[in-house]
Amino acid sequence: MIHKNRALYIFQYLWEYTDEEHPATTKEIIEYLASIGISTTRKTVAEDAAELQNSGFDVVCNRSRQNEYFIGSRYLELAELKLLIDAVQAAKFISPNKSRELIGKVSALAGPHQSAELKRNLFVDGKVKTANEAVYYVVDTLYAAIQKKKAVSFQYIEYTAHKKKAFKHNGQIYVLSPYDMVWNNDGYYVFGFSESHSRIVKFRVDRVYRTVILDQPYRKKPEGYDLSEYCRKVFSMYDGRFCTVELKCENARMKDIVDRFGEDVETTSLDSGHFVAAVEVSVSPTFYAWLFTYGAAIQILSPDNVRKEYANLLKTALQQAK
Repeated sequence: MIHKNRALYIFQYLWEYTDEEHPATTKEIIEYLASIGISTTRKTVAEDAAELQNSGFDVVCNRSRQNEYFIGSRYLELAELKLLIDAVQAAKFISPNKSRELIGKVSALAGPHQSAELKRNLFVDGKVKTANEAVYYVVDTLYAAIQKKKAVSFQYIEYTAHKKKAFKHNGQIYVLSPYDMVWNNDGYYVFGFSESHSRIVKFRVDRVYRTVILDQPYRKKPEGYDLSEYCRKVFSMYDGRFCTVELKCENARMKDIVDRFGEDVETTSLDSGHFVAAVEVSVSPTFYAWLFTYGAAIQILSPDNVRKEYANLLKTALQQAK
């Protein structure tokens, strides 16, 4: 009996069970089709494979006495899938359960044999993952709001001194016109205009709860809004006052300056052992904490008020340590 969808069943079988190192013989394909009630012959298998190839499917045939077939290329190569899995594993805002679920779906794109190889190396560190299982739905809602240009409302979580979760400001409802979603420093953030702040702010997505799309006016992006520039200024994603800071750096610290501020950062040679970097940052405790990790290797030259503020912070820290 001729089955009009036979070629599609062959493709499905090859997609699910073969790769270059694990091809399927003609006999195996005939046996598979017979198991689902479709009779065929060696000749019709070859004809169906040729039909798939002519239709643009990358079905490869190793010609021999017993022809072997496999899917030549998939949507993503194994190395690309591994990169995606590594990103999921590293993403702190995705819970352990959701990480395993996502990795399973990504692995399935590789076919059964390579999928097993990917899963053998699976490790999900639950200690650094969020416990917010609803983060998927929050992300979905925020993206929908961005696409539809709709405002959203939500509550925001913080931690008490006893490491207990609590809604910030006694459960205040935040209203945000979301503009962009940004991945930075192992965190996922949403940027937008906050009605309570009356300016553009960011919120960590894994701390957002009870998100609702609102049917109310949406604040459009202000003229000149540039996300990449805004992220560059908001040093490590923390609020503070923007200003240009000149840093005296040991030559060995050039890689750290470039890693933090990009290759376009303005630098000039100071002497044989130092250079000056002019960086635009959000002056905040986070900036000072980053600076402190380099000790005397990176020092503030100007502006004077920032240099003095940092010096006072260091003095206070020393006094408290006594």
